[in-house]
Order: sequence, then C-alpha cells, then structure tokens
Amino acid sequence: MTKLISLKIEEKELRKVDHSAQTVGVSRNAYINKALRFFNHLYERRLLAKELRRESEQVRQESSSVLREFETFQDEGL
Repeated sequence: MTKLISLKIEEKELRKVDHSAQTVGVSRNAYINKALRFFNHLYERRLLAKELRRESEQVRQESSSVLREFETFQDEGL
C-alpha cells in the first residue's frame, strides 16, 4: 500500500536526488523510497546495537556479581 505525502525539501538536496536517480536510472520517487528504506534499516540496526550493548553490560555486571559470590564460597571453604 502506498500513501501520498507532501514534502518540503531544499532545492540543493532535490537536485542531488534528481541527479542520483537519473544516474542509476530510476524515478525520483523510487530513489527516495529506496533511500528511506536504507535509512530506516540503518537506524533500526543502530537501535539494535545500542540495545545489545546495554544488555551485554547488564549480563557482564550480573556475571561479575555471580563470580564474586563463588569466590566468597571458595574463601569460606564451601
């Protein structure tokens, strides 16, 4: 499904879009849609990477906590 939108874009950027679209042989609309899909994919990957770093830090902290507990058990001779 497609949706018609109105968009304001700087003339300089529009010229770049038109030139690039013409160079690769696609319409302006197709070029902009492809650019949006690419940017959305990139942004989603960055969000996932950020979440992975956050969760990895949580796991690291929990692992350190468990290790300290085990060390305490060893020190106590258990």
